[in-house]
Amino acid sequence: MGKKTIETLVGGFVLLGMLGLVFLALKAANLGSVGGGDTYMVQARFDNIGGLKVRAPVRTAGVTVGRVTRIALDSKSFQGVVSMEIERGYQYPKDSAAKILTSGLLGDQYVGLDPGGDDKNLAAGDTVPQTQSAVVLENLIGQFLSSKADAPAAGAPASGAAK
Repeated sequence: MGKKTIETLVGGFVLLGMLGLVFLALKAANLGSVGGGDTYMVQARFDNIGGLKVRAPVRTAGVTVGRVTRIALDSKSFQGVVSMEIERGYQYPKDSAAKILTSGLLGDQYVGLDPGGDDKNLAAGDTVPQTQSAVVLENLIGQFLSSKADAPAAGAPASGAAK
């Protein structure tokens, strides 16, 4: 093999490596799928959105069906308003529910859509009627610790017990 052939092969290998890095960066930033296709917008209101971010996936049964496009605060109700772009191929009943869930124990947050049983479907611009806010790990730990601090120790008599 000539020197020019080896240099061409090395250049091609480096180019493939760069394309692979770009692909991984797009996947890590949630920019590689959903969007640009035929979609419709719906909103959901949450008391606490936790660490949900724009471009977070919207999933049903683990399948990505859309993306979060906007997060805002309603100045009257002080709730987080999450706008979602759903692929047109997925139609949800009007009584569907939206939850903010976490991938794994400390993973990224996403919106989970649970379909309802209504005959009519959500239309563009509708608001999902039932929502469940994000579970904040710090609050759970705080509740657990305070419940353990309030409980009497094993074997110790409860306060106010007859002697």
